[in-house]
Amino acid sequence: VIEACSSDSINAEIVAVVSNKSSAPILDKGKALGVTVTTKFISSKGLSREEYDAEVTSVLLGAGVEYILLVGYMRILSKPFTDFWTGRCINVHPSLLPKHAGGMDLAVHQAVIDAGESESGCTIHEVTETVDGGPIVVQKVVKVESGETPESLKAKVQALEGLAFIEAIAKKCCKSVISYADAGVDIDAGNALVEYIKPACKSTRRAGCDADLGGFGGLFDLAAAGYDSANTVLIGATDGVGTKLRIAQSTKNHDSVGIDLVAMCVNDLIVAGGEPLFFLDYYATGKLSVEEAAAVVKGIAEGCRQAGCGLIGGETAEMPSMYAPGDYDLAGFSVGAVDRDAILPRNVGAGDVLLGLSSSGIHSNGFSLVRKLLEKEKLAYDSGCPWDASASSVGDSLLTPTKIYVKACLPLLKASVLTGLSHITGGGLLENLPRSLPKGVVAEITGHPPLPGVFKWMQQASGLDDTEMLRTFNCGVGMVLIVKGDKVEEAKALLKDAGEAGVYDLGVLVSGEGEQVVMKAPLE
Repeated sequence: VIEACSSDSINAEIVAVVSNKSSAPILDKGKALGVTVTTKFISSKGLSREEYDAEVTSVLLGAGVEYILLVGYMRILSKPFTDFWTGRCINVHPSLLPKHAGGMDLAVHQAVIDAGESESGCTIHEVTETVDGGPIVVQKVVKVESGETPESLKAKVQALEGLAFIEAIAKKCCKSVISYADAGVDIDAGNALVEYIKPACKSTRRAGCDADLGGFGGLFDLAAAGYDSANTVLIGATDGVGTKLRIAQSTKNHDSVGIDLVAMCVNDLIVAGGEPLFFLDYYATGKLSVEEAAAVVKGIAEGCRQAGCGLIGGETAEMPSMYAPGDYDLAGFSVGAVDRDAILPRNVGAGDVLLGLSSSGIHSNGFSLVRKLLEKEKLAYDSGCPWDASASSVGDSLLTPTKIYVKACLPLLKASVLTGLSHITGGGLLENLPRSLPKGVVAEITGHPPLPGVFKWMQQASGLDDTEMLRTFNCGVGMVLIVKGDKVEEAKALLKDAGEAGVYDLGVLVSGEGEQVVMKAPLE
């Protein structure tokens, strides 16, 4: 194959050589091809089959691989790998399949002789989840002579394997009609997904939109939503879920990350005093799984229902060369509206009171550190949860969706009892609260709630001091409300009516310079 590529007898080039054995001679051949060829030993130590195959795919995609040859690769490939590389990965088997499928090396040749067969050979076949069960691409035949031994038959068959590979590559290169499916994109799966998620999107209808899918753009009628366009300011927010997605993908639990996606956007919108109106999502993957994508979008629809906004459109992108098997990424986009004279923050000053609303857990920030701590403590996602006995597993607890604060805060916004809000996301209380404070004002935190169990465990496992904890995690407070002193009781009553149970007397604003958030007591 190397010689055929070098001599241009086939329209292909070798761009990567990888092996799970550091001493494999093929690695030396790969290095001899020069620095433009990715040649790499990939260790499988400590990795599951799926994790190892994902690492291999990452390397292959980085090298620009379009077609894979398995040459003496003695590992059973995972379903995510075979699904991702469907039609783009071939293997050689030392028999005329489907005869003697599943056998290996000399045992296959002995079986041919024992069966009294007059012919044998090699088969190039596409690799699927079924071992030696993929579509046959090329077969080369040899005669089985009288007195044949397994060793002599192996030598005859092996002499044809390289030629069979070259013929298979040539077939792939010379195909006259190449479809989108040949490139790894399934249009039918995309259409099926749209039909599958339509009911979920319909369930997010609200005044101003009907949440219908299928058009080129989603429509929203401000007047129908009760807004006077002359006095209305639109607010836009976009965000993702970050590496929390890794946990969803590893545990195959995709039901709640859509809620996270909505929460990270709409919680930012209300900080400006606005009501979320509509939401759009972007789902990108290497190979579209309708079932997984539908689970994610159903979560997005649930988040939209919690936030009272319409899911009016989105984009599903299937990009085979960009993502490893089982991987996907999410982005969300939300638009809200606020009356021009009600934009927050406004009139924030010394004497204002800080109220904290409880978080539901880690929310969607800090998960790169969380995953590092799990590795340090030798905890898997299916391990028992050391910080929450009621959770079925570590993964189940960590996937608790981000709390959406829209319905708790909207009554206070409509009653004009707030001067400001702060969504506690990446950067924690210390980095986010100052974004809502004017210069010359300092927040004195006197009543921070005790750390919930998950944050106690994170602090113990990481060794982080209070300052670093408050700069990394929400530490139990997901939203801070800034209220004039004479409006505190009204604010608490409205929060209670909205069903908000976790309300904390967090502290007060004072005049001052320097650090704008001062902790008056250590975290408990």
